[in-house]
Amino acid sequence: MVATRNKKGTEPPKEKQKRRAKNVVAAARPPVRFFSTEAPVVDLYLGQLDQVERLRSMAEVSLIFFYAPWCAHSMAARQEVQQVAKKLAKQVQFVAVNCWWSQGKCRRQNRFYQYPIIHLFYRRFGPIEYKGPFVAPYVESFILRVITPLTYLPSRATLEEFLSYHEPRVVGFFQFNSSPQPPGYITYLSSALQALKRDFRGIVRFGVVTNKQVAEAISLEEDETVYLYRRLNSSLIFPRRERNFTSEAICSWVFEHHETVLHWLQPPGTKSRLLEHELTKGPALLLFLPHNPLGSNPNPLLQQVADIAVRYHSCDINNHSNLDKSFTSHSCCQSVLLPESSTSVCEVCLSLSQSILTSSSIRCMFPSMAHGGDVLQSYLRHCCLHRESAPMSMKTTTSLGCSNFLNSYSPFSQYSACCRKVEPQLNQSQTKEEPDMQRVPLMAPSSSIPPSSDPQQEGDGITGLWCQTNRTLRFYVLDVALNWPLAVRLGATGNRSASLHQEAGAQGDGSFAAIVNLKDEVHYVLHRSPEATLTESLEAFIRNFSAPYSLLQRHLVGEEERKAGDEDTRHPDKHQHPRPLITELTTSSFLPSVMDLQKDVLLFYYTQWCGFCSVLNHVIIQLARLLQGNGTITVARVNVARNDLPWEFMVDHVPSILLFPKYRKHFSVKFPDDLPITLPNLLHFILQHSGSVQYADKPVTASSGAEEGVGPGVIFRAEFLALQHEVQALHHARERLSQQLAQLWRDNRRLKFDTRSLEAQNAELQRERQSLEEQHREKSWQLGEAVRRLQELADTSENLLNENTLLRVLLRALKDRTETKEQEEVERREAEQRRNHMAS
Repeated sequence: MVATRNKKGTEPPKEKQKRRAKNVVAAARPPVRFFSTEAPVVDLYLGQLDQVERLRSMAEVSLIFFYAPWCAHSMAARQEVQQVAKKLAKQVQFVAVNCWWSQGKCRRQNRFYQYPIIHLFYRRFGPIEYKGPFVAPYVESFILRVITPLTYLPSRATLEEFLSYHEPRVVGFFQFNSSPQPPGYITYLSSALQALKRDFRGIVRFGVVTNKQVAEAISLEEDETVYLYRRLNSSLIFPRRERNFTSEAICSWVFEHHETVLHWLQPPGTKSRLLEHELTKGPALLLFLPHNPLGSNPNPLLQQVADIAVRYHSCDINNHSNLDKSFTSHSCCQSVLLPESSTSVCEVCLSLSQSILTSSSIRCMFPSMAHGGDVLQSYLRHCCLHRESAPMSMKTTTSLGCSNFLNSYSPFSQYSACCRKVEPQLNQSQTKEEPDMQRVPLMAPSSSIPPSSDPQQEGDGITGLWCQTNRTLRFYVLDVALNWPLAVRLGATGNRSASLHQEAGAQGDGSFAAIVNLKDEVHYVLHRSPEATLTESLEAFIRNFSAPYSLLQRHLVGEEERKAGDEDTRHPDKHQHPRPLITELTTSSFLPSVMDLQKDVLLFYYTQWCGFCSVLNHVIIQLARLLQGNGTITVARVNVARNDLPWEFMVDHVPSILLFPKYRKHFSVKFPDDLPITLPNLLHFILQHSGSVQYADKPVTASSGAEEGVGPGVIFRAEFLALQHEVQALHHARERLSQQLAQLWRDNRRLKFDTRSLEAQNAELQRERQSLEEQHREKSWQLGEAVRRLQELADTSENLLNENTLLRVLLRALKDRTETKEQEEVERREAEQRRNHMAS
């Protein structure tokens, strides 16, 4: 139909609004090629997802790169993928798909929540999603692991070299005699690819042995056997009788029972709880090392750290010479250091029967310190500190190393305890540097592993330390180039570039180490001496942390000090720097400024994310301007989000204001929380608690007091007045507390009434629920009856249909027979008539 127009020839208002509504959203621009034409990458910028299957079927290994053209991460990863594609174009098919084009098939079929995404396909196996950093060496290393998921081990030498590394190793024995490929070989190959799905770094390496003589080196005799090598515990063989021989089962079995002493961490750079999830498990040693994933030779620094971690976790159960062999072979033990004595150590052991000891897993269940640990410690105190009063029937002296051994010392008959005293030990370097210092135990003693008699291990306090102390460490390794901001946050200084690591908190070899104890909210930084090696420094660092009385100092993170040159550029014509209105304190300048005995310091705690702190800035500035001419009062502030402070100077909330009076810094006063932070209240607070009110401008001594008429009586009177003020404050606090208790009583009474009403409502709801359930059952029964009757009707109808069909067939046959008889009768009559006619 032709749109109607008015007399002036213009469109009606409704038609005009419809036409405008259609043109509100502009059409999207057609996509263009994302990758360079010179790069060996097939760019499906129109989102042709159906072309991916055709291209993937033509290559042995394919890499699919899903991107969005506007995504900055996709743009950054594009250069890295192009770099890898130029190197591996002959081995891998590289395909890029625009998964953002609204008219493309990729956008309609997939719902990706982030870009870019890399999927790898090995023949028909896949997709294997790459979850690592989008850096060319890491991507190339992952592709090479997918191309060669198995390592061929032709000789015993290569097998020994393959098992010598600290990473978990899996060896499969398959004989290629009867067929080109044994039936289980493809399953084993798929399990190696399944492992790459879980860990993009390929920490668990898979090898394959085809020679029976080589397999006998690790006691493999049967064909199609999967062997898991473990350094700290006994190695395992895949139980084919208990589990199905599938790739998923093999991969799950490997990840359930493998041992990992070094855990690689790679924070994604976005909002993630990866670090929190790992750090909540206990104290963690974070090692930032330079790492090249394409390195042909092993990283020497990583090998040193791995050696330390292996020795730290090496707990030789054969060293339990003090206990009975039958007991030690069937028990799980945990050492406990008693707080009453620095040298008394007890070991709690859980007896296990032979029937529950399997080669796959052993579970040692001990009560945690938060629940049942206090009960165990109470019995251990009785065991170690009051052993003279224990009955003789419960004592068994096993050796000189174990002073007391108790069975059934608790209501739990499966527990036993062994206690002994261990002489304190000192680090060799500390013995040389501090010969006159009192000997402080730096090792957490334990009865589970006595001092070794091997001369090669004398002085090595790192071997088996995991079993000797309750402050066990978990070892984490991070790439220093990718995680340098985290290292800076922990205490490393300098530039991020690897060439400047010698000037940074990282050492000359580019490493940086810190121990983070999230439970105690402390962390320690390793400070290496130039002549010490990484192994020596780490061993001493771990020993000092594990000691009952550690000499490690908590590292305080703070902002860098402002350089003096900044002020010179701001005021080039002034020789002296003007005193700022508000002194900005950092971790390093906090104690010198606050503890200045000649000045009253009003300290304002704030953070950059606190909105209330920003609102109070004008009040603090006005106060600083009023006190600018007074040289004895300093207004300062500290950002507690960027500066760590000693525990005694922390506050529980921000904003908070504290006053440190001169000459009496231990009489610091906090601004009352119930008072509004205004200029008059702050001035009254300073005049009331300032040191200049109670004391002179200088410290009062006996001689100066006698000369100036100010004796000890004045000081005592000032102290008395201060105590009187504190008593009045306590009275006010008691009144406020009484009011709060009365309010709480009223609230509690109201809550009781609410609880009763809610209980009545709950009972009513329960009754309604029961009635609804009965109605539901009744309706369900009726519905079932109706269904049954309908089924009977359907069966009857089907029978009737069958009978009707049979009747139709019978009627048809009867009709045909009748017609045949009538036809025969007609023919007979005609024949008879002809005969009669012929006869006549």
